[in-house]
Amino acid sequence: MNPRATYVVARVLIASAFVSFGLERVLSATHIFPNGLNLTPLWTLFSAFQMLLGLALMFGWQTGRVAMLMAIMTGVDAFALHPFWNYVGPEQHGELISFFKSLSAIGGLLLVSWIDAHESQGVNVDP
Repeated sequence: MNPRATYVVARVLIASAFVSFGLERVLSATHIFPNGLNLTPLWTLFSAFQMLLGLALMFGWQTGRVAMLMAIMTGVDAFALHPFWNYVGPEQHGELISFFKSLSAIGGLLLVSWIDAHESQGVNVDP
């Protein structure tokens, strides 16, 4: 697979989590897809914004800026929704796994942002 295609596939896969989770939360808040989540209007708006940013990343619109913003938002989301330090036992382990999944997503988003910044300067980032 050529490096450009790999980059596009990776970008779409990273964004897919944001689109699907954002859509699930928005549909839950509107009671179209009730899943037991009880989100405040602010979290619903946050989720809708996450979903839109995921779509922007998938389609390659302002990828560097969008990826950086998504990385920041994912950090907020990780600390707000996965406070593993408040749990013990199996619950702590589950929250810790979710927290570290968020950190790995942040790593992927920072890499997308870095690639976009270098490509916009005309630097070849292909391996």
